[in-house]
Amino acid sequence: MSGKIIISVISLILVVGVAIGVVVVVHRKGEDPEIQTQERSLRVICQNAEDQKLCHETLSSIRGADASDPKAYIAAAVKAATDNVIKAFNMSDRLIVEYGDKDRHTKMVLAGCKEMMEFALDSLDLSTTVVRDKNIQSVHAQHADLRNWLSAVISYKQACMEGFDDENEVEKKMKDQLHAQTIDRATKVTVVALDIVSDLSNILQEFGLKLDLKPASRRLLSKEIDIEEGFPTWVSATDRKLLAQKQGKRWRLKIKPNVVVAKDGTGQFKTITDALNHCPKGNEGRYVMYVKAGVYDEQITVLKDCRNLLMYGDGPRKTIITGSKNEAKDKIDINHGASFGNDAERFIARDMTFENTAGPDGEQAVALRNLGDMSAFIGCKIVGYQDTLYAQSNRQFYRNCEISGTIDFIFGMSNTLIQHSTIIVRKPMQGQFNAITADGSEDSKKLNTGIVIQDCKIVAERELFPVRHQIQTYLGRPWKTNARIVFMESFMGDFINPDGWVAMKAKDGTDLYLDTCYLAEYDNTGLSADTSRRIKWKGYRGKISRDEARNFTTANWLQAENTSAATWLKALDVPHTLDFKVGN
Repeated sequence: MSGKIIISVISLILVVGVAIGVVVVVHRKGEDPEIQTQERSLRVICQNAEDQKLCHETLSSIRGADASDPKAYIAAAVKAATDNVIKAFNMSDRLIVEYGDKDRHTKMVLAGCKEMMEFALDSLDLSTTVVRDKNIQSVHAQHADLRNWLSAVISYKQACMEGFDDENEVEKKMKDQLHAQTIDRATKVTVVALDIVSDLSNILQEFGLKLDLKPASRRLLSKEIDIEEGFPTWVSATDRKLLAQKQGKRWRLKIKPNVVVAKDGTGQFKTITDALNHCPKGNEGRYVMYVKAGVYDEQITVLKDCRNLLMYGDGPRKTIITGSKNEAKDKIDINHGASFGNDAERFIARDMTFENTAGPDGEQAVALRNLGDMSAFIGCKIVGYQDTLYAQSNRQFYRNCEISGTIDFIFGMSNTLIQHSTIIVRKPMQGQFNAITADGSEDSKKLNTGIVIQDCKIVAERELFPVRHQIQTYLGRPWKTNARIVFMESFMGDFINPDGWVAMKAKDGTDLYLDTCYLAEYDNTGLSADTSRRIKWKGYRGKISRDEARNFTTANWLQAENTSAATWLKALDVPHTLDFKVGN
């Protein structure tokens, strides 16, 4: 009897539940059409967001006519990211007042954080302008630029956090406070904006907009086009004339510089720093600086206002920018020790050396730090040991260069391609190993960041060569959660460890990011190109297919075609490859 009563009660509950459900359905049918439109739009906009709850929360204020406009949701996401980065900027400023007098390193780190937030706001301002001033067709056409700028915001956050010394109790407290109260939220909301932009083609199709949403065309280059057109799409037609000749004296004789730097007094300035202090702010045309032969021992930063600068020397053996600042001796953070730093977009360096002479025991000792969007280094030497090249953020291209070092000597969180260059592995300190690359991509798999090495030679320096089989050398390691590194069409000397890759370690010795990273190889040659004994991590893709490798060619990886940067590299008349190298 009691069992039947229980069944009856359950049946009654089910009937009531169905009735309630019917009521709800009937109620929703009579609901405000604007609310239904908003809910439908949010479902489409947030369908592929990594954090759908935060996506809905961030965009739920969209009302009225805007509820059916996909551009309104992009604008709202970018504004939310901006608002949160402003909070991080203000908190950095406040912490400088509260803690800036503690010690030199603390003051430097906080100033660095504030500066990184300024760069993040610059990137968000670029994004805001595109979304505000252009129709949805044009916004879609610039989705690659938007992805780059939003990815850069996250890289600036990382640079801020990396500067703090976790062994310093005061700095650790500040870092945790800054992260918990502002940086974490700013990052997550930026990822929401990045999710939307990355899925924009699908979103617009589901909104029923009849736009030309075909993917960017891929242009297969003949040998003639490859040599004569030069780089993929980044620099103006004027720059084609500037760089029309190959490296050497004849090329330099054809260029008329705006300013000459010479240690012997035969130019307008004796130091590069003095010359940069007179760089025209916000320059739209190409500004050319010739640095004559000499060793320039000065710590240099090209500030962001000095855009469109072409700096060239008398060759990497003659024009040398040098320094020796390093983390161990100078107690500096990662953002302030480079011998040469570039913060300006569309910067080009040619025929010069950038070096850090701190030596293998100098720990972090950066020779070149670069965060300039659409920047290029041609025919340059970048010389150091640990952390030689800090490819910090944004789109970067390196061609015909020599890059040397020991531990993580090509690292950062940028969209970087190194092509047709020589990677020189040096002899480290006793007990150390070599890792060529370390990518810091984190927070989202939709970032357009990573390091691609294409058509390069990986060799051991003279001092390492006799003991190259006793010292372990690896292609790289995943520095952060979503690290992305690809070696393709490159020659690998016989000294790379058969495992190929090595893990980052937590303080307790745990291997990190083995499942979430993306590490790949394609069509490499040399004795170390054999992948049969490589590590078996989930994140190691092994030898990828040609179709997958095409994602990392210049035209696709650097978004070198069909973007607002459509003249970035194309006009530089130096041989390059937009697709796979000629003959493949």
